[in-house]
Amino acid sequence: MAQGDGALYNEFKKELLAGTIDLDGHTLKMILVTGYTPNIDSHNGYANVSAYEVSGTNYSAGGASLGSLSVTKDTSNDKGVFDAADVTCSSISAGTPSHAILYDDSHASDVLIAYWEVTTPTNGGNYTLQFGAGGVVTLA
Repeated sequence: MAQGDGALYNEFKKELLAGTIDLDGHTLKMILVTGYTPNIDSHNGYANVSAYEVSGTNYSAGGASLGSLSVTKDTSNDKGVFDAADVTCSSISAGTPSHAILYDDSHASDVLIAYWEVTTPTNGGNYTLQFGAGGVVTLA
């Protein structure tokens, strides 16, 4: 996979269709993990990935909350779009994460939503997870 490649977890897909996920109303968090091998079939909640979460100065266990959550429809391209502000972890010295994982902290089982591969070392500086221009999640 190239840096930035990612996927949606299957539990998220099920919970979204069941109506238990509220992308612009719940608290969504992004964590950084290292040495993690994604499994979209059997990894369902934060408990499945918490052992891989990085630790270091200025990094908060449980991750950073996403801001500016929005769900919109794009009638020109026939899509539903979920977007959020980019996430910046300031001055962290947590080494080199392998993945960034988004999860729903308001859901009873902290459902995993998506992951992205990352390979840039933090080096004690700010670490920004920048979402693409098309949004965090797009349904076509």
